[in-house]
Amino acid sequence: MNVQELKQKFGIIGNNPLLERAIDISWQVAPTDLNVVINGESGTGKEVFPQIIHQNSARKHGPYIAVNCGAIPEGTIDSELFGHEKGSFTGATEARKGYFEVANGGTIFLDEVGELPLATQARLLRVLETGDFIKVGSSKVLKTDVRVVAATNINFYQALEKEKFRPDLYYRLNTVPIILPPLRDRKEDIHLLFRKFVNDFSAKYRMPVLRLSADAEQILINYYWPGNVRQLKNIAEQISILEKNKEVNADALLKYLPQYNSNNVPSLHKNDNFNSGQSFDNNDREIIFKVLRDNRAEINDLKKIVYDLVAAKSGRTNNSNNEGLQVINRIYNSDHEELNQNGSGLKIHSPIIQNNPTSSQVIEVEETLSLQEKEIDMIKKALRKYKGKRKNASKELGISERTLYRKINEYSIEE
Repeated sequence: MNVQELKQKFGIIGNNPLLERAIDISWQVAPTDLNVVINGESGTGKEVFPQIIHQNSARKHGPYIAVNCGAIPEGTIDSELFGHEKGSFTGATEARKGYFEVANGGTIFLDEVGELPLATQARLLRVLETGDFIKVGSSKVLKTDVRVVAATNINFYQALEKEKFRPDLYYRLNTVPIILPPLRDRKEDIHLLFRKFVNDFSAKYRMPVLRLSADAEQILINYYWPGNVRQLKNIAEQISILEKNKEVNADALLKYLPQYNSNNVPSLHKNDNFNSGQSFDNNDREIIFKVLRDNRAEINDLKKIVYDLVAAKSGRTNNSNNEGLQVINRIYNSDHEELNQNGSGLKIHSPIIQNNPTSSQVIEVEETLSLQEKEIDMIKKALRKYKGKRKNASKELGISERTLYRKINEYSIEE
C-alpha cells in the first residue's frame, strides 16, 4: 500500500512532503513492534497516525485503545492505566481492569503523554521495559503485551531540562519519532482542506457550497493558524452556517479570523541557519545574550583600532578621522545588508565617538553578528579553557550540560 492509498483509506487531505513523509514512516514502522512518538502541535491530526500503525500491524485484530492522558485527573491516572483492587481507595467499590490489561495483545495510544505525572511515568517505564505492572492496591505482578504509540505537543527538550519528563522514559518511547508539520507550513494544503470541509458541511446542513474570492483565499493561506487543522475546520463550519452570501470575500472572512493582523507570530522564531530546525528555547536565548554581552567591549576596541589605523595611515587629522569614520560605517553597513539578506544577522546598536574638535557627540552604528558563528566560537573557547570538560564549560556558558552536548552535536564541534 502506497502513501496515496493510505491517505484515501484514512481520510488524510494534503500533498505536503512533510506530511507524506510522516505517513510513509507510519507505514514502514507498522509491521514492527517498535514504540513510536508522534510530535506535533495541537490540532495537526496526531490521532490518525496510531490507527495507521495499528491497522497495518500484526496486532490489527487485537484491541486498540486511545487514552487522553491530559484529560484524566492526576489522582486517578494510575487506576485508569493499570487498574485497581476493590477497597484500594475511597470509591473503589469493586476491582477494575486498567487500559494496559484490557489492551493486551493490541495497541494503546497515549495522547498528550507529556502530561503524565512523574510517578506514573516510572510505572509506564516498567511496562515498556518488562511488560510488568501492578494494580493500585495490589501486590501481584501482572503481565501485558501491548504496543505503545504516544503523542505529545510539548517540547521534549524543555520538559527534560525542567525535569518534568523522565529522560529514560523519553528514550524508551522515542524509538521512532514521527513529526507532523503545523498547518502554516502546509500552505499548499490549506485551500484543499477548506474545500473538503465546506463540501462536507454543505451536505450535512443541506445548503449551497460557499466559495472564496481570490483575495479571501490568499488571506486564508497566509493566516498563522495557531489551532491548525482543527481551527480551520471550525472556521469552515462557522462560515458555512452564518454567511448568507455564499461568495465570501476578504472582508467577510476576516470577521472569522481572530487577531489576523498580529498573526500570533512569536517574537523569536526559527532561523534557517540553525541546523536543529527547532525554535529558540530559553537556553538558546541565554547563550546568545551572553555572547553579545561578552563581545561588546571587543567590538568597540576593534572599531577604535580601525579608526586609529586609518587616521595614522593618511597622516591627517580632521579629514582622516572623517575618512576613518566613513570606512567603519561602510564596513558595518555592508555587513548589515549582507546578513539581513541571508537572515542570519542580529542588529544591535553600539556607540563610537565622532572625531570632532568642537563636539563630543556620540553617534550609533548598527552592527550585525552571526549568532551561529558566535555560539560556536564561545563553545570552543569554553571547551579549550577547561580542556574539554563539558561540565565546567557549561557552567561558564550559563547553560546545562545536556544543552551543551546537544549544541556540540548540532554544530559538529570537534573537542
